[in-house]
Amino acid sequence: MRIQTLAQIQEHYEIEKGIARRLRNSTTEERANLYTWAYDELFRQVPHHPMLADEEVNEHKSRSIKEIASLQPFLKKESVFLEIGPGDCAVSLEIAKQVNQVYAIDVSTEITKKLNAPANFNLILSDGSSIPLPPETIDVAYSNQLMEHLHPDDSLKQLQNVYRTLKPGGIYFCVTPNRLSGPHDISRTFDPVATGLHLKEYTVSEMDRIFKETEFSSTRIYVRFGEYFVFLPTFLFKFVEQLIEPLPHSVRKLLTFNRIVKFLLGIQIVGKK
Repeated sequence: MRIQTLAQIQEHYEIEKGIARRLRNSTTEERANLYTWAYDELFRQVPHHPMLADEEVNEHKSRSIKEIASLQPFLKKESVFLEIGPGDCAVSLEIAKQVNQVYAIDVSTEITKKLNAPANFNLILSDGSSIPLPPETIDVAYSNQLMEHLHPDDSLKQLQNVYRTLKPGGIYFCVTPNRLSGPHDISRTFDPVATGLHLKEYTVSEMDRIFKETEFSSTRIYVRFGEYFVFLPTFLFKFVEQLIEPLPHSVRKLLTFNRIVKFLLGIQIVGKK
């Protein structure tokens, strides 16, 4: 993985914070184009961004193996799979070998300019909250580190759009960092809350509430124990959050070094239509 110097980290932070400020202060109409501008601009102004490094892409592909393993129980040969915010598309490209059709939706193609995709793979540009696919066409929707990049005013709208594309009984597997162990963007070195392009980080309680508002029939937390994957009820994680949230930020950060606490603050929520 490319290591940024202290000067580069500071530069990256200032640039990303400025871009994020413009997004946070924008109107719904402005954001129809701003999400694409934001990431194209970030990668243009920060050429040393870790995600642009070949070694980072290779490392991400290694991490993608774990993501793909997590998705296996939901996939069938005839499945239609959707990934929102696919980054370098490593997960979607691998899933394309196993299923009928794959759609990947992103706001920028800067990372995927040289993508060599199979016939059953479609990369689609979006305005950040729309899902430009017909209703009830998707069996499994997936996002990893996406929800926190949306403007808070767009999160419910985007989730409703995901729900619309799912077939009855289809699922949305959403992975996002927990606000209580954050911030998780470039601002983690500088600020107690996210000020970079993580426009809003969430708790399990907040995510569960949004999923239910979108009318998903059920929500559960999906976790891995060794080689086994199990579903756990959300109330266990909500209880832990109630205990941790009142604590000072510095104490919460120390607690997250504990593997059990870190595990309980993970958000891998699966909503079923």
